[in-house]
Amino acid sequence: MCKDHGKSTLADRLLELTGTIDKKQKGSNQQVLDKLKVERERGITVKAQTASMIHKFSGHQYLLNLIDTPGHVDFAWEVSRSLAACQGALLLVDATQGIEAQSISVFHIAQERGLKIIPVLNKIDLPAAQPEIITAQMQSTFGIDPVDCIAISAKTGEGVENVLQAIIDRIPPPSGDASAPLKALLFDSSYDRYRGVISLVNIQGGDKIASCHTRKKYEVVDLGIMHPEESPTASLQPGQVGFIACNMKESSEAHVGDTLHRVGETVEPMPGFKLAKAMVYAGIYPIDSNDFPKLEESIKRLTLTDRSVEVTRESSTALGQGCRLGFLGTLHMDVFRQRLEDEYDANIIITAPTVPYKIVYKDKTVIVSNPTDFPDMADSSVRAKEVQEPIVNASMIAPQSYLSDMLELCYSHRAENLDWKYLDTSGTPDSRIMLTCTMPLTEIVTDFFDKLKSRSSGFASFDYEDAGYQPSNMVKMMFLLNNKPVDALALIVHRSAEQDVGRAWVKKLHKVIPRQLFEVPIQAAVGRRIVARETLSALRADVTAGLYGGHYERKLKHLKNQKESKKKMKRVGSVELPQEAFFDILGTKSS
Repeated sequence: MCKDHGKSTLADRLLELTGTIDKKQKGSNQQVLDKLKVERERGITVKAQTASMIHKFSGHQYLLNLIDTPGHVDFAWEVSRSLAACQGALLLVDATQGIEAQSISVFHIAQERGLKIIPVLNKIDLPAAQPEIITAQMQSTFGIDPVDCIAISAKTGEGVENVLQAIIDRIPPPSGDASAPLKALLFDSSYDRYRGVISLVNIQGGDKIASCHTRKKYEVVDLGIMHPEESPTASLQPGQVGFIACNMKESSEAHVGDTLHRVGETVEPMPGFKLAKAMVYAGIYPIDSNDFPKLEESIKRLTLTDRSVEVTRESSTALGQGCRLGFLGTLHMDVFRQRLEDEYDANIIITAPTVPYKIVYKDKTVIVSNPTDFPDMADSSVRAKEVQEPIVNASMIAPQSYLSDMLELCYSHRAENLDWKYLDTSGTPDSRIMLTCTMPLTEIVTDFFDKLKSRSSGFASFDYEDAGYQPSNMVKMMFLLNNKPVDALALIVHRSAEQDVGRAWVKKLHKVIPRQLFEVPIQAAVGRRIVARETLSALRADVTAGLYGGHYERKLKHLKNQKESKKKMKRVGSVELPQEAFFDILGTKSS
């Protein structure tokens, strides 16, 4: 249930013990269900993966369906919809680190859904393990009886068989009547270039089915289980999880949370789950404007496997045609960018992340996520009454020795309503505290998480949930090159930070923008006020200087190179901006 606690490693051992995958001759399998390149490179799970296992126990065969979920707060929606297809969950806690903030939020989601929770204490083989202390934390935080905790080492396999037995003994089998009208919950999907949309559901083969959401009809042409790869079966029984292919060609037709049923039968839609709510927005543009159709199609294909992403078209005078995407957090945004590059060979630029703001007028309220659409509140012609920014209820867990650093960090990011409590009563310097506060979301999407890890030496964990909106003194900051605004670099900042942010960004621009043949003023402006300025001195150069008349071919080569380099430039006013300048200033350059 939490990142870095060994969920994917435990999944490997369960797959090995049930014979679903063969154990390697030299050592054990490693993160078999982490199939994406970004997951392998970063060592994190970003996409929930399912696998069916057949386990022989006490003379009986049991069919178990496992879903390995992400742990980071940005992928909480993956966890939420995965739990909708389960009867139980393993609460995995690291015996060396203890409970993390994400563990608490996911525990409550599982409880609300009525799932049977099996507490598992992992990494007991490590010298730093403190099983007694961590078990006491779990008892005081979750009300779990220490006797119910299963101590294991997912790495060595110690105690993992006890987990399998607990799953069979403690988790009730799914209920279902084979004679009842068919209802299948669509909780995940992917895209196959030959078969179209592949949906994860439970269904009977050869049936004609319809969607409760779109009312469209399909014929099932292929179905099976994930074992852990696709394994065709003749049918799927009530309560089973499997995949279907039904000639669903458009990705927009597969609505996660939809209920599928037989054609001709009327059924009540199954209770799904809340749709994901985007918390962070950014613009994505192709480096070559001619690649926009390809980029848009790639985004459509990728969002089929990540339905938490919102997509709308937008355009920029500096960057051309692009898409504005809504994400659940900055890590989610960065992972999506890397998947576009890895899986679809996309060459893109991403603008600085921003959050949605409410602009309250006398007769209406408008939500703005693009800084270029944010009104100038100082302009008398703008009749907006106030600006409201999104806030979150944040929680941090760290050793008590870092409490003062955590408090200082929170106050510097406009946190309010701070409170803290001990997770255990050991009274040692390593006793863990949980700090809670209310904080503006815009303060989190910058570098808050990095600062949190730095100030806590990596021991702190962080989680947050939406807490609505509150009035705030936000302003739009524009950056001018040679007195021409660059809309792709626009920011929305709090009035108290406009001077610091303005100075920092104009200095960054001054470093990355190449010198021109004329002097270029670089300015940060809030309305008509200039809050920061740097001047780029003029440069005079001739690419053919030093080449005498006999070097005609070399002159042509230099001129050709100069022409090619201009294709990679974006003209803003009379200033040539190379793509590298956008990469550097926005901090999204590919590795």
